[in-house]
Amino acid sequence: MDNTPLSPWKYFGLEILYSIPIIGWIFLVCHAIGASNVNKRNFARSYFCFIVVILVFCLIVFLIGNGSGLIQRIIDAINGVAA
Repeated sequence: MDNTPLSPWKYFGLEILYSIPIIGWIFLVCHAIGASNVNKRNFARSYFCFIVVILVFCLIVFLIGNGSGLIQRIIDAINGVAA
């Protein structure tokens, strides 16, 4: 178990890496499960929790917006349909 602190640049690099679709998410899961450095593993887990919270928030906003017809009004406005 490695407790070596990560530099701010490593955190920055990991955040950029994790934000890449598919490839970054694979690295995120690998680091969250099996990173030998405790700090890297905890950062990956916190980033994963952040993504889950954002996805749940977006789902709630989508469901509320869809229920109120907001999504359809936005699509109609984009297509130029008069209300």
